[in-house]
Amino acid sequence: MKSQVNIKAINGLLLFLVLLDLVLFSICLFFPAQWVKLMHGIDSEDTLGLIRRLGAVWLGFFIFQTIALFYWRTHSWWLVLVAGIRLTESFSDWIYWYFSDHHTWFGHFGLLIAPPGNWLFAFILIKTFLSINEHNNYQLEDK
Repeated sequence: MKSQVNIKAINGLLLFLVLLDLVLFSICLFFPAQWVKLMHGIDSEDTLGLIRRLGAVWLGFFIFQTIALFYWRTHSWWLVLVAGIRLTESFSDWIYWYFSDHHTWFGHFGLLIAPPGNWLFAFILIKTFLSINEHNNYQLEDK
């Protein structure tokens, strides 16, 4: 029963994630030197294309979250898909933070807050999915 789900809150969360990843992928794909300056405060050239690769990952996040924003109300499994996508980033930012030599205050903040943020977003989305499907008797059957 979807009436127990705060549709505006879930739409707001998905819209926030869409906008966040729009900004992240745009900076990384089109302005990789600015990403390094913003996060690390140094000049660097992305000769290996790793910053652009990071941008491509966030482009994927952006695409799937945008689809979910429009379809989750009729296909609630999109919430779990987005939760799984967010959880793929569970430890990457902390590892990135640990092994990078230089950080700006923004780099410290962004890299340290991202994993718990992703866990929280995933928890909310999964809980919402379960709430919706609890009333639809969604369960796996042994055969």
